[in-house]
Amino acid sequence: MTTAYDTLHSTLDAKAFGRVAVLYGGKSAEREVSLKSGAAVLEALTSAGVDVVGIDVGDDLLARLQSEKIDRAFIILHGRGGEDGSMQGLLECLGIPYTGSGILASALAMDKLRTKQVWQSLGIPTPRHAVLASEQDCVLASTELGFPLIVKPAHEGSSIGMAKVNSEQELIAAWKDAAHYDSQVLVEQWVHGPEFTIAVLRGQVLPPIALGTPHVFYDYDAKYIANDTQYRIPCGLDAVKEQELIDLTARACDAIGIEGWGRLDVMQDEQGRFWLLEVNTAPGMTDHSLVPMAARAAGLDFQQLVLAILADSVATRG
Repeated sequence: MTTAYDTLHSTLDAKAFGRVAVLYGGKSAEREVSLKSGAAVLEALTSAGVDVVGIDVGDDLLARLQSEKIDRAFIILHGRGGEDGSMQGLLECLGIPYTGSGILASALAMDKLRTKQVWQSLGIPTPRHAVLASEQDCVLASTELGFPLIVKPAHEGSSIGMAKVNSEQELIAAWKDAAHYDSQVLVEQWVHGPEFTIAVLRGQVLPPIALGTPHVFYDYDAKYIANDTQYRIPCGLDAVKEQELIDLTARACDAIGIEGWGRLDVMQDEQGRFWLLEVNTAPGMTDHSLVPMAARAAGLDFQQLVLAILADSVATRG
C-alpha cells in the first residue's frame, strides 16, 4: 500500500460498469445501517449516470441477480451474510465481479479473534484478549487480564453487543448479553487513550481520523445517531507518529489481504503505542460514516469515492 493519492481519481466511464447491483439491507444485526449506506451509494451511482439497481438482499437474491442481468455488484451489506465471505463466494460462483475484499479476507476480517491471531503471529500490536464461553471463562479472564475490559461479539460490527466492564459481575453480565448476538464472545484489555480510524482505498491509506465522544466508548449511538461525536482531520498526531500509524495500517491490512477499500480501528495508549482493534471490509457509508470523511480530506467527494470503489471491482475482477 502507498499513501499517494494520484490513482484515487482514476475511474472508468459510467457506462463501462454495465448493469450494477447495489447489495444492501440483508438480515444481519446491522441491517438498518446497511439500508442507509445502500441508499446513499445508490443515489451517488444514479446521479453519476451508472445503470444501477438496488437489491435489498433476501431469499430471492439469486433470482434477482439473474433476472436483472447484473454485470457487477457493489456490496454495502454490513455484518454476516455480506461482509463475511459468503456473499463474495456466491458472486464468484456466478461470475459477477464485486467491490471490496475477496472471500478469505472478508471471512477473516469478520472474525475479530482470528484477525487478532494473524496480527499477533506477525508481531502487529493488538490488545491482550480471551474467549468467553462460560462464567468460569469470565473469572479466568478477569484474573489474567485485569480491569477495565471491553466485551464484544466476535462476528458483529457497528459496536453491537459491546460493553466496557469494571468487575467480574459486570463481565459475566456483558458476556451473557453479547452471547445473544454471537456464540463466540471476545474480551480484551481496555486501552486508555485516543482512538483513531484509518481508511484504505485502492491500495492507498487515507488521512487518519481522531475520534472523540462523551460516551464510555465509540458505541453504536456515537457512530450513527449522536451529534456530539468529534472527528478530527488532521488527527493531531505529530508527523512521525502519524506516519507510524499509516505504515502500521498498511501492514495490518496487507496481513489480512484487504482489497478495494476498508477501515481499520486503532487505539493509542498513554505511552503513545498503537494497538489495533479490528478491520472492516465494507464500512458504513451513512451521513455519520468515517470513510467518506477521510476521502474528502484526500480530495474526493462522496460520488468520486463510490465510483473509485466500484472501479476497483473492474480493475481486479473484471
